[in-house]
Amino acid sequence: MKLDQHFVGKLFNVKSPHDVTLYPSDSERARLERNFRGKFKEELKLGAFVSYSGNKKIPFLRLYRYKEAFSYNLVKEFLKRFEATEQDYVFDPFSGLGTTLFTSMLSGIPSIGIDKLPIAYFVSMTLPKFLLLKEGEMKKLWEKLKKWVDESDPADVALDVPIMRNAFSEENLLLLRKMKSAILKLDSPYKELFLLLFFSILEECSFTSKDGQFLRLKKDKQPSHPIEAMQRKVVQVEEDVSNAKLLYSGLTIDENIIPKVEYGDTRDLSNVEFEKEPTIIITSPPYANRYDYTRTYALELCFHFVRNFEELKAIRYGILRSHIESRLLDDEYPPHPAVKEVVELLKSKKLNNPRIPHMLTAYFVDMAQVIEQWHKVLSKGAKVAVVVDNVRFEGEMVPVDLILSEMAENVGFNVKEIIVARYKGNSSQQMKKYGRVPVRESILIWEK
Repeated sequence: MKLDQHFVGKLFNVKSPHDVTLYPSDSERARLERNFRGKFKEELKLGAFVSYSGNKKIPFLRLYRYKEAFSYNLVKEFLKRFEATEQDYVFDPFSGLGTTLFTSMLSGIPSIGIDKLPIAYFVSMTLPKFLLLKEGEMKKLWEKLKKWVDESDPADVALDVPIMRNAFSEENLLLLRKMKSAILKLDSPYKELFLLLFFSILEECSFTSKDGQFLRLKKDKQPSHPIEAMQRKVVQVEEDVSNAKLLYSGLTIDENIIPKVEYGDTRDLSNVEFEKEPTIIITSPPYANRYDYTRTYALELCFHFVRNFEELKAIRYGILRSHIESRLLDDEYPPHPAVKEVVELLKSKKLNNPRIPHMLTAYFVDMAQVIEQWHKVLSKGAKVAVVVDNVRFEGEMVPVDLILSEMAENVGFNVKEIIVARYKGNSSQQMKKYGRVPVRESILIWEK
Protein backbone atom coordinates (compact mmCIF):
# COMPACT_ATOMS: atom_id res chain seq x y z
CA MET A 1 0.00 0.00 0.00
CA LYS A 2 1.38 3.39 -0.97
CA LEU A 3 1.12 6.40 1.29
CA ASP A 4 -2.45 7.67 1.48
CA GLN A 5 -1.96 11.42 1.21
CA HIS A 6 -5.71 12.06 1.33
CA PHE A 7 -5.95 10.22 4.66
CA VAL A 8 -3.07 12.19 6.17
CA GLY A 9 -4.42 15.51 4.95
CA LYS A 10 -7.93 14.77 6.21
CA LEU A 11 -6.67 13.63 9.61
CA PHE A 12 -4.28 16.48 10.28
CA ASN A 13 -5.38 19.18 7.80
CA VAL A 14 -1.74 19.59 6.76
CA LYS A 15 0.59 18.54 3.98
CA SER A 16 1.82 14.97 3.90
CA PRO A 17 4.47 14.20 6.55
CA HIS A 18 6.60 12.94 3.67
CA ASP A 19 6.46 16.22 1.77
CA VAL A 20 10.00 17.59 1.72
CA THR A 21 8.60 21.15 1.88
CA LEU A 22 8.24 20.54 5.60
CA TYR A 23 11.98 21.24 5.61
CA PRO A 24 14.14 23.74 3.72
CA SER A 25 14.87 22.22 0.29
CA ASP A 26 18.62 22.19 0.87
CA SER A 27 18.34 20.67 4.37
CA GLU A 28 19.64 17.28 5.40
CA ARG A 29 16.18 16.22 6.48
CA ALA A 30 14.74 17.04 3.04
CA ARG A 31 17.56 15.01 1.49
CA LEU A 32 16.68 12.05 3.71
CA GLU A 33 12.99 12.25 2.78
CA ARG A 34 13.90 12.28 -0.91
CA ASN A 35 16.44 9.49 -0.50
CA PHE A 36 14.03 7.10 1.23
CA ARG A 37 10.80 8.12 -0.53
CA GLY A 38 10.68 4.84 -2.45
CA LYS A 39 11.07 2.77 0.74
CA PHE A 40 7.95 4.07 2.50
CA LYS A 41 4.97 1.79 2.90
CA GLU A 42 1.89 2.75 4.87
CA GLU A 43 0.26 -0.05 6.91
CA LEU A 44 -1.97 1.67 9.43
CA LYS A 45 -3.51 -1.65 10.47
CA LEU A 46 -0.24 -2.22 12.33
CA GLY A 47 -0.88 0.88 14.44
CA ALA A 48 -2.80 -1.16 17.00
CA PHE A 49 0.10 -3.62 17.23
CA VAL A 50 2.91 -1.20 18.12
CA SER A 51 1.52 -0.41 21.58
CA TYR A 52 1.19 -2.41 24.79
CA SER A 53 -2.63 -2.32 24.62
CA GLY A 54 -2.55 -5.31 22.28
CA ASN A 55 -1.27 -7.47 25.16
CA LYS A 56 -4.18 -6.80 27.51
CA LYS A 57 -5.91 -10.05 26.60
CA ILE A 58 -2.81 -12.21 26.09
CA PRO A 59 -2.25 -14.74 28.92
CA PHE A 60 0.69 -13.74 31.16
CA LEU A 61 1.77 -10.78 29.00
CA ARG A 62 -1.13 -8.88 30.56
CA LEU A 63 0.14 -9.40 34.11
CA TYR A 64 2.69 -6.58 34.19
CA ARG A 65 2.00 -3.23 32.56
CA TYR A 66 5.20 -2.29 30.76
CA LYS A 67 3.65 0.56 28.85
CA GLU A 68 6.50 1.01 26.35
CA ALA A 69 6.12 -2.55 25.05
CA PHE A 70 4.73 -3.55 21.67
CA SER A 71 2.25 -6.38 21.23
CA TYR A 72 2.30 -10.14 20.82
CA ASN A 73 0.51 -9.73 17.48
CA LEU A 74 3.27 -7.49 16.12
CA VAL A 75 5.90 -10.14 16.81
CA LYS A 76 3.68 -12.88 15.36
CA GLU A 77 3.20 -10.80 12.23
CA PHE A 78 6.90 -10.25 11.61
CA LEU A 79 7.91 -13.80 12.46
CA LYS A 80 5.45 -14.76 9.72
CA ARG A 81 6.78 -12.14 7.28
CA PHE A 82 10.34 -13.23 7.95
CA GLU A 83 9.28 -16.87 7.42
CA ALA A 84 10.84 -17.80 10.75
CA THR A 85 11.31 -21.47 11.62
CA GLU A 86 12.76 -23.49 14.48
CA GLN A 87 16.15 -23.10 12.77
CA ASP A 88 16.14 -19.35 13.36
CA TYR A 89 17.56 -17.59 16.40
CA VAL A 90 15.68 -14.48 17.47
CA PHE A 91 17.44 -11.65 19.31
CA ASP A 92 15.80 -8.74 21.15
CA PRO A 93 18.49 -6.27 22.25
CA PHE A 94 15.93 -4.16 24.17
CA SER A 95 13.91 -6.98 25.68
CA GLY A 96 11.63 -4.78 27.83
CA LEU A 97 8.53 -6.76 28.78
CA GLY A 98 9.90 -9.73 26.83
CA THR A 99 7.15 -9.83 24.20
CA THR A 100 9.51 -10.85 21.39
CA LEU A 101 11.02 -13.65 23.47
CA PHE A 102 7.67 -14.88 24.78
CA THR A 103 6.09 -14.92 21.32
CA SER A 104 9.11 -16.61 19.74
CA MET A 105 8.96 -19.30 22.42
CA LEU A 106 5.28 -19.96 21.69
CA SER A 107 6.23 -20.29 18.03
CA GLY A 108 8.88 -22.89 18.91
CA ILE A 109 11.73 -20.57 17.91
CA PRO A 110 14.80 -20.19 20.18
CA SER A 111 15.54 -16.67 21.32
CA ILE A 112 17.77 -14.50 23.44
CA GLY A 113 17.24 -11.05 24.90
CA ILE A 114 19.15 -8.47 26.89
CA ASP A 115 18.24 -5.29 28.72
CA LYS A 116 20.12 -2.73 30.76
CA LEU A 117 17.13 -1.70 32.89
CA PRO A 118 16.96 -4.14 35.84
CA ILE A 119 13.16 -4.33 36.04
CA ALA A 120 12.93 -5.04 32.29
CA TYR A 121 15.59 -7.73 32.52
CA PHE A 122 13.76 -9.33 35.44
CA VAL A 123 10.30 -9.26 33.83
CA SER A 124 11.43 -10.56 30.43
CA MET A 125 13.34 -13.37 32.18
CA THR A 126 10.46 -14.29 34.51
CA LEU A 127 7.30 -14.09 32.37
CA PRO A 128 7.94 -17.29 30.35
CA LYS A 129 8.19 -19.27 33.59
CA PHE A 130 4.47 -18.78 34.21
CA LEU A 131 3.89 -21.28 31.40
CA LEU A 132 5.43 -24.01 33.57
CA LEU A 133 2.75 -23.61 36.25
CA LYS A 134 0.06 -26.14 37.00
CA GLU A 135 -3.49 -25.08 37.76
CA GLY A 136 -4.00 -24.14 41.41
CA GLU A 137 -0.29 -23.84 42.27
CA MET A 138 -0.17 -20.06 42.72
CA LYS A 139 -3.51 -19.97 44.55
CA LYS A 140 -2.28 -22.57 47.04
CA LEU A 141 1.01 -20.73 47.58
CA TRP A 142 -0.79 -17.42 48.03
CA GLU A 143 -2.86 -18.81 50.90
CA LYS A 144 0.37 -19.83 52.61
CA LEU A 145 2.07 -16.53 51.78
CA LYS A 146 -0.73 -14.43 53.30
CA LYS A 147 -0.10 -16.07 56.67
CA TRP A 148 3.60 -15.21 56.47
CA VAL A 149 3.08 -11.49 55.83
CA ASP A 150 2.09 -10.45 59.36
CA GLU A 151 5.00 -12.28 60.97
CA SER A 152 7.61 -10.98 58.49
CA ASP A 153 9.92 -8.07 59.18
CA PRO A 154 9.71 -5.14 56.73
CA ALA A 155 12.13 -5.52 53.84
CA ASP A 156 14.74 -2.84 53.23
CA VAL A 157 13.83 -0.48 50.38
CA ALA A 158 15.40 2.71 48.99
CA LEU A 159 13.51 5.14 51.20
CA ASP A 160 15.95 7.99 50.50
CA VAL A 161 14.55 8.33 46.96
CA PRO A 162 12.09 11.25 47.15
CA ILE A 163 9.20 9.55 45.33
CA MET A 164 9.24 6.71 47.85
CA ARG A 165 8.55 9.11 50.72
CA ASN A 166 5.35 10.35 49.08
CA ALA A 167 4.06 7.47 46.98
CA PHE A 168 2.39 5.38 49.70
CA SER A 169 0.34 5.70 52.83
CA GLU A 170 2.25 4.55 55.91
CA GLU A 171 -0.03 1.54 56.19
CA ASN A 172 0.46 0.40 52.59
CA LEU A 173 4.20 1.01 52.62
CA LEU A 174 4.66 -1.12 55.74
CA LEU A 175 2.42 -3.89 54.40
CA LEU A 176 4.21 -3.93 51.03
CA ARG A 177 7.61 -4.16 52.72
CA LYS A 178 6.41 -7.09 54.83
CA MET A 179 4.85 -8.74 51.77
CA LYS A 180 8.17 -8.52 49.94
CA SER A 181 9.95 -10.18 52.89
CA ALA A 182 7.40 -12.99 52.84
CA ILE A 183 7.85 -13.52 49.10
CA LEU A 184 11.62 -13.78 49.48
CA LYS A 185 11.10 -16.86 51.69
CA LEU A 186 9.75 -18.81 48.71
CA ASP A 187 11.86 -21.11 46.57
CA SER A 188 12.56 -20.38 42.92
CA PRO A 189 10.80 -20.04 40.53
CA TYR A 190 7.83 -19.18 42.75
CA LYS A 191 9.79 -16.40 44.44
CA GLU A 192 10.40 -14.72 41.08
CA LEU A 193 6.82 -15.27 39.91
CA PHE A 194 5.38 -13.64 43.03
CA LEU A 195 7.92 -10.82 42.85
CA LEU A 196 6.71 -10.03 39.34
CA LEU A 197 3.13 -9.90 40.62
CA PHE A 198 4.32 -7.77 43.52
CA PHE A 199 5.93 -5.26 41.16
CA SER A 200 2.73 -5.19 39.11
CA ILE A 201 0.63 -3.95 42.07
CA LEU A 202 2.95 -1.20 43.34
CA GLU A 203 1.45 1.55 41.18
CA GLU A 204 -2.08 0.42 42.03
CA CYS A 205 -1.29 0.54 45.76
CA SER A 206 0.31 3.99 45.57
CA PHE A 207 -0.67 7.60 44.99
CA THR A 208 1.24 7.53 41.69
CA SER A 209 0.41 7.04 38.04
CA LYS A 210 2.75 6.21 35.13
CA ASP A 211 2.11 9.27 33.01
CA GLY A 212 4.34 10.11 30.05
CA GLN A 213 7.92 10.69 31.06
CA PHE A 214 7.16 10.79 34.78
CA LEU A 215 5.70 8.85 37.65
CA ARG A 216 3.20 11.47 38.76
CA LEU A 217 1.77 11.88 42.25
CA LYS A 218 -2.01 12.04 42.43
CA LYS A 219 -2.98 12.78 46.00
CA ASP A 220 -6.70 12.39 45.27
CA LYS A 221 -6.15 8.79 44.12
CA GLN A 222 -7.55 5.97 46.24
CA PRO A 223 -4.81 3.31 46.44
CA SER A 224 -5.72 -0.36 46.53
CA HIS A 225 -5.05 -2.47 49.61
CA PRO A 226 -1.95 -4.63 48.86
CA ILE A 227 -3.51 -7.93 49.95
CA GLU A 228 -6.61 -7.32 47.83
CA ALA A 229 -4.51 -6.22 44.85
CA MET A 230 -2.32 -9.32 45.06
CA GLN A 231 -5.41 -11.53 45.42
CA ARG A 232 -6.70 -10.17 42.10
CA LYS A 233 -3.35 -10.84 40.43
CA VAL A 234 -3.31 -14.44 41.64
CA VAL A 235 -6.80 -14.90 40.21
CA GLN A 236 -5.52 -13.50 36.89
CA VAL A 237 -2.65 -15.96 36.91
CA GLU A 238 -4.96 -18.91 37.51
CA GLU A 239 -7.18 -17.73 34.65
CA ASP A 240 -4.14 -17.44 32.40
CA VAL A 241 -2.84 -20.91 33.33
CA SER A 242 -6.21 -22.36 32.35
CA ASN A 243 -6.51 -20.29 29.15
CA ALA A 244 -2.94 -21.02 28.09
CA LYS A 245 -3.64 -24.75 28.06
CA LEU A 246 -6.36 -24.08 25.48
CA LEU A 247 -4.57 -21.45 23.42
CA TYR A 248 -1.19 -23.18 23.32
CA SER A 249 -2.39 -26.79 23.47
CA GLY A 250 -0.04 -27.98 20.74
CA LEU A 251 3.09 -26.63 22.40
CA THR A 252 5.18 -28.55 24.90
CA ILE A 253 6.69 -26.10 27.38
CA ASP A 254 9.84 -27.19 29.15
CA GLU A 255 13.06 -25.61 30.35
CA ASN A 256 14.74 -26.19 26.98
CA ILE A 257 12.45 -23.79 25.16
CA ILE A 258 12.51 -21.02 27.78
CA PRO A 259 14.25 -17.96 26.24
CA LYS A 260 17.68 -16.97 27.43
CA VAL A 261 17.83 -13.49 28.96
CA GLU A 262 20.97 -11.63 30.02
CA TYR A 263 21.51 -8.37 31.84
CA GLY A 264 23.44 -6.49 29.22
CA ASP A 265 23.94 -3.38 27.12
CA THR A 266 23.35 -3.54 23.38
CA ARG A 267 25.96 -0.82 22.86
CA ASP A 268 28.53 -3.54 23.58
CA LEU A 269 27.59 -7.13 22.76
CA SER A 270 31.08 -8.58 23.19
CA ASN A 271 30.15 -10.41 26.41
CA VAL A 272 26.75 -11.76 25.35
CA GLU A 273 26.77 -15.56 25.05
CA PHE A 274 24.89 -16.24 21.82
CA GLU A 275 24.31 -19.91 21.02
CA LYS A 276 24.82 -19.01 17.36
CA GLU A 277 24.63 -15.93 15.16
CA PRO A 278 21.13 -14.42 15.45
CA THR A 279 19.06 -14.53 12.27
CA ILE A 280 16.26 -12.16 13.32
CA ILE A 281 15.93 -9.03 15.43
CA ILE A 282 12.48 -7.74 16.44
CA THR A 283 12.85 -4.88 18.87
CA SER A 284 12.09 -1.31 19.84
CA PRO A 285 14.74 0.96 21.35
CA PRO A 286 13.80 3.73 23.76
CA TYR A 287 12.40 6.67 21.83
CA ALA A 288 14.21 10.01 21.80
CA ASN A 289 11.30 11.55 23.66
CA ARG A 290 12.88 12.54 27.00
CA TYR A 291 11.24 9.67 28.91
CA ASP A 292 13.33 8.48 31.84
CA TYR A 293 12.65 4.82 32.57
CA THR A 294 14.31 5.09 35.98
CA ARG A 295 11.62 7.59 36.95
CA THR A 296 8.70 5.77 35.34
CA TYR A 297 9.67 2.51 37.07
CA ALA A 298 11.09 4.09 40.20
CA LEU A 299 8.83 2.17 42.60
CA GLU A 300 9.86 -1.21 41.22
CA LEU A 301 13.53 -0.24 41.17
CA CYS A 302 13.46 1.17 44.71
CA PHE A 303 11.63 -1.82 46.17
CA HIS A 304 14.07 -4.40 44.92
CA PHE A 305 16.86 -3.41 42.52
CA VAL A 306 18.58 -0.47 44.24
CA ARG A 307 19.41 0.21 47.85
CA ASN A 308 19.60 3.99 47.70
CA PHE A 309 19.34 7.08 45.51
CA GLU A 310 22.97 6.84 44.38
CA GLU A 311 22.39 3.38 42.94
CA LEU A 312 19.25 4.62 41.18
CA LYS A 313 21.21 7.46 39.60
CA ALA A 314 23.90 5.02 38.49
CA ILE A 315 21.25 3.13 36.50
CA ARG A 316 19.87 6.41 35.13
CA TYR A 317 23.25 7.41 33.75
CA GLY A 318 24.06 3.88 32.57
CA ILE A 319 21.10 3.15 30.28
CA LEU A 320 20.78 4.27 26.67
CA ARG A 321 20.73 8.06 26.63
CA SER A 322 17.18 8.89 25.60
CA HIS A 323 16.23 11.06 28.58
CA ILE A 324 16.84 14.68 29.48
CA GLU A 325 19.50 14.00 32.11
CA SER A 326 21.70 12.23 29.57
CA ARG A 327 25.32 13.25 29.95
CA LEU A 328 27.25 14.20 26.83
CA LEU A 329 31.02 13.74 26.83
CA ASP A 330 33.30 16.54 25.64
CA ASP A 331 34.45 14.57 22.61
CA GLU A 332 30.96 13.49 21.48
CA TYR A 333 29.33 15.23 18.54
CA PRO A 334 26.23 14.61 16.39
CA PRO A 335 27.03 11.42 14.42
CA HIS A 336 24.85 12.27 11.44
CA PRO A 337 24.39 15.48 9.38
CA ALA A 338 20.64 15.61 10.03
CA VAL A 339 21.23 15.32 13.78
CA LYS A 340 23.76 18.14 13.60
CA GLU A 341 21.26 20.23 11.63
CA VAL A 342 18.48 19.80 14.21
CA VAL A 343 20.81 20.30 17.17
CA GLU A 344 22.14 23.58 15.78
CA LEU A 345 18.61 24.84 15.07
CA LEU A 346 17.43 23.93 18.57
CA LYS A 347 20.40 25.64 20.20
CA SER A 348 19.24 28.90 18.63
CA LYS A 349 15.73 28.56 20.09
CA LYS A 350 14.30 29.16 23.52
CA LEU A 351 13.70 25.62 24.71
CA ASN A 352 11.61 24.53 27.68
CA ASN A 353 14.66 22.46 28.57
CA PRO A 354 18.07 23.56 27.26
CA ARG A 355 19.41 19.99 27.54
CA ILE A 356 17.33 18.70 24.61
CA PRO A 357 20.20 19.18 22.08
CA HIS A 358 22.54 17.24 24.39
CA MET A 359 20.01 14.44 24.72
CA LEU A 360 19.51 14.16 20.95
CA THR A 361 23.25 14.08 20.32
CA ALA A 362 23.82 11.44 23.01
CA TYR A 363 20.88 9.37 21.77
CA PHE A 364 22.16 9.13 18.22
CA VAL A 365 25.75 8.53 19.35
CA ASP A 366 24.43 5.56 21.32
CA MET A 367 22.20 4.32 18.51
CA ALA A 368 25.11 4.47 16.05
CA GLN A 369 27.01 2.12 18.38
CA VAL A 370 23.94 -0.09 18.73
CA ILE A 371 23.46 -0.51 14.98
CA GLU A 372 27.15 -1.26 14.47
CA GLN A 373 26.99 -3.95 17.18
CA TRP A 374 23.94 -5.55 15.60
CA HIS A 375 25.63 -5.75 12.23
CA LYS A 376 28.66 -7.35 13.87
CA VAL A 377 26.77 -10.20 15.61
CA LEU A 378 24.00 -11.00 13.12
CA SER A 379 24.28 -13.77 10.56
CA LYS A 380 24.49 -12.98 6.86
CA GLY A 381 20.99 -12.46 5.49
CA ALA A 382 19.57 -11.71 8.94
CA LYS A 383 16.33 -9.70 9.02
CA VAL A 384 15.65 -6.80 11.36
CA ALA A 385 12.38 -5.10 12.41
CA VAL A 386 12.78 -1.99 14.58
CA VAL A 387 9.86 0.04 15.92
CA VAL A 388 10.78 3.73 16.27
CA ASP A 389 9.02 7.03 16.82
CA ASN A 390 9.88 10.37 15.27
CA VAL A 391 9.92 13.36 17.60
CA ARG A 392 9.35 17.10 17.37
CA PHE A 393 10.90 19.79 19.57
CA GLU A 394 10.05 23.50 19.24
CA GLY A 395 8.62 22.90 15.80
CA GLU A 396 11.66 20.98 14.53
CA MET A 397 10.88 17.48 13.33
CA VAL A 398 13.50 14.80 13.95
CA PRO A 399 13.05 11.98 11.39
CA VAL A 400 14.45 9.27 13.66
CA ASP A 401 13.32 6.52 11.27
CA LEU A 402 15.33 7.97 8.38
CA ILE A 403 18.41 8.87 10.39
CA LEU A 404 18.66 5.38 11.87
CA SER A 405 18.04 3.81 8.46
CA GLU A 406 20.87 5.77 6.86
CA MET A 407 23.13 4.86 9.78
CA ALA A 408 22.19 1.23 9.12
CA GLU A 409 23.07 1.60 5.43
CA ASN A 410 26.43 3.10 6.37
CA VAL A 411 27.44 -0.02 8.32
CA GLY A 412 26.23 -2.46 5.69
CA PHE A 413 22.51 -3.09 6.19
CA ASN A 414 20.11 -2.99 3.27
CA VAL A 415 17.04 -0.88 4.07
CA LYS A 416 14.14 -2.88 2.64
CA GLU A 417 11.13 -0.89 3.88
CA ILE A 418 10.07 1.88 6.19
CA ILE A 419 6.57 0.88 7.26
CA VAL A 420 4.46 3.71 8.67
CA ALA A 421 2.32 2.05 11.35
CA ARG A 422 0.56 5.17 12.61
CA TYR A 423 0.62 8.93 12.73
CA LYS A 424 0.68 10.65 16.08
CA GLY A 425 -0.30 14.16 17.01
CA ASN A 426 1.72 16.83 18.79
CA SER A 427 1.43 18.36 22.21
CA SER A 428 -1.08 21.18 22.51
CA GLN A 429 1.80 23.60 23.10
CA GLN A 430 3.53 22.51 19.86
CA MET A 431 0.34 22.76 17.83
CA LYS A 432 -0.57 26.19 19.16
CA LYS A 433 2.89 27.56 18.40
CA TYR A 434 3.94 25.68 15.25
CA GLY A 435 0.82 24.09 13.77
CA ARG A 436 -0.38 20.51 13.54
CA VAL A 437 2.06 18.14 11.87
CA PRO A 438 1.73 14.35 11.94
CA VAL A 439 4.61 12.44 13.49
CA ARG A 440 5.41 8.99 12.11
CA GLU A 441 5.73 5.86 14.20
CA SER A 442 7.52 3.46 11.90
CA ILE A 443 8.75 -0.11 11.65
CA LEU A 444 12.15 -0.22 9.98
CA ILE A 445 12.89 -3.35 7.96
CA TRP A 446 16.60 -3.97 7.33
CA GLU A 447 18.55 -6.94 6.09
CA LYS A 448 22.21 -7.80 6.54
